[in-house]
Amino acid sequence: MSKNCPTPLDPVSSSALSRRHALSAMAIMPLVVAEAATADDVIARLLAHTQQANAALMRGDAETYRKMVAITDDFTLMSPFGGEPSKASQYATPEKWDRMARFFKNGTHKHEVVQSYVSQDMVVLALIERDQVDVGGLPAQEWALRVTLVYRRDGAQWRLVHRHADPLANGISLQQAAALARGLPASE
Repeated sequence: MSKNCPTPLDPVSSSALSRRHALSAMAIMPLVVAEAATADDVIARLLAHTQQANAALMRGDAETYRKMVAITDDFTLMSPFGGEPSKASQYATPEKWDRMARFFKNGTHKHEVVQSYVSQDMVVLALIERDQVDVGGLPAQEWALRVTLVYRRDGAQWRLVHRHADPLANGISLQQAAALARGLPASE
């Protein structure tokens, strides 16, 4: 791990706002960095930031998620529902954000770290996300996803360049995997 990895800076002037307002404002800012932290600090801060952003999304607060998670122009999303990966231009439209706000409701979020990797300008987080949430009109239930997040440093900010999620955290059989690979329902 590199010893010259970035660390978050205080993006809000404490003279302009009260401490409570400053902390609230910081919570919805993209993760901003400086040059002095250890790799472990960078990972810990990215994990905490990711936790807060995803918890907001699971509550149906897509606006807070959008403000907290800065994506790159070349961002790709491989959704847990499969299909063609989305690009930044397809993902970050007002219509998509409105749909995401309606898609997730009343949820809680936590994640387990499987592995993390860090270099001067890139961090990869391999996680198991465990959400209890109403999704797409279905009643509240556990959604366990295997997730890989790739962050790239862009000047003083960490930006999400890639998210891949799949619903295979609990495992499936060879026959189910083969059916999915052929484009059939997993039950066949």
